[in-house]
Amino acid sequence: MTAGIPLRRMGQPREQAGVIAFLCSEQARHITGQSIPIDGGIHRHL
Repeated sequence: MTAGIPLRRMGQPREQAGVIAFLCSEQARHITGQSIPIDGGIHRHL
């Protein structure tokens, strides 16, 4: 399953939690309507 992921590993819950914590913080107060993939590069986004 990890062969198709550029990082060659599955993400850990703490990695997702870090992004979620940032988005809930005051530092992210001007971020609106964004899609932030936390997928190790499996989906190549522009």
